[in-house]
Amino acid sequence: MGVGLKVLNRIAQSTVIDRLGLRDAAEKAVYHGAKNGFRAAGAAQRRFAKVGGPGQGARPSTHATGVFDLNPTEDQQMMVEVIEEFAREVLRPGAESAEAANDTPKEVLSQTAEFGLSLINIPEELGGLSPDRSAVTGVLVAEALAGGDMGQAVACLAPSAVATAISLWGTEGQQQTYLPAFGGDDVPAAALAVAEPRMLFDPLALQTRATRANGGYVLTGLKSGVVRGGEAELLVVAADVDGRGPSMVLVEPAAEGVSIADDPGMGLRAAGLSRLKLEHVQITEDAILGTPDDYREMIRLSRLAWAGLALGTAKTTLEYVKEYVPTREAFGEPIAHRQAVAFTVADMAIELEGMRLTTLRAASRVDQGLDARREIALARKLTAEYGMKIGTDGVQMLGGHGFVKEHPVERWYRDLRAIGVMEGAVLV
Repeated sequence: MGVGLKVLNRIAQSTVIDRLGLRDAAEKAVYHGAKNGFRAAGAAQRRFAKVGGPGQGARPSTHATGVFDLNPTEDQQMMVEVIEEFAREVLRPGAESAEAANDTPKEVLSQTAEFGLSLINIPEELGGLSPDRSAVTGVLVAEALAGGDMGQAVACLAPSAVATAISLWGTEGQQQTYLPAFGGDDVPAAALAVAEPRMLFDPLALQTRATRANGGYVLTGLKSGVVRGGEAELLVVAADVDGRGPSMVLVEPAAEGVSIADDPGMGLRAAGLSRLKLEHVQITEDAILGTPDDYREMIRLSRLAWAGLALGTAKTTLEYVKEYVPTREAFGEPIAHRQAVAFTVADMAIELEGMRLTTLRAASRVDQGLDARREIALARKLTAEYGMKIGTDGVQMLGGHGFVKEHPVERWYRDLRAIGVMEGAVLV
């Protein structure tokens, strides 16, 4: 059976279906407010026992027909339907309270852990669900989750990003050390930290550096956009490593010199974004994850995941506007009768279809093992530009209602603006 049926089997054996009426839990009281200033990041008690292993670890294989087909497989369709229901019944009703809390409720995170989201790209021999790797499945899952709420979707997908990175590029020792934890009932809070708080940030020109010292490295720098940083138990940090260039580095937040500060932004507030300060953090040679070429591939696959998130939120915005404009009357008739309104809604639909086609084509090329650099760049460009435009048009179509929190389009607008600036955090 395919990975989709395996995920569905996990859901069927759990209590998720019975708890899809989790509106009350999803809307529970605020967990904790924002705290100012950096604080030690050693609150997490989990420790990973290092396991040595020779050579390259297991790698998920790809299985593709070589044909670009927009129709999802039966497994993918069933998986997407379940996740769409979860997004509709749980994420969307709880979005407002999650944003106010700058955090995603723990009940919601535990539900997505039961879906096995962090296991999709982990090889079966390491406790995962993945006989074959599928970037298309990753995009479809991101799209479905973001249809409920992008901020919570990012929080739910962050551990999967770390597990996927270790699965794709980790050594045998790294995989045996960290991946089993992602296959258990208590999935670790983990984050892929790439962005830095400076203008015109370039992920290939990093100011976070790992300098050789004492047989290992000393890691120093400042990261932003770290998902659930205050709770993180494992981080994959982008750093310029001596003698290697831009690379990924495994960091356990309990290490001395690691501190965290809350850093809520314009959007994605439910993702619990934080700043990560690294002050002379000692790491060993086996903390380096993959090669510089793998790092570049990670940046591309992360951007593809953000494109998937954009599709979900843009689609939800379009659906909301389509339902709103026939009911809002001005000058004695529904505003949907106005040509300017009808043309704007049509443009939103056209732009969304173009974004989706380009993104799925890029993911399909990844699955086929083909060079997808051009297609991923196009997907990034289109989703960043037209995602923001769809968000802007959504607010505009609601007029004054688009500006107030009574309607969710203002939140979707703010979330969609993250697509063109965020790096890392999610991965397919």
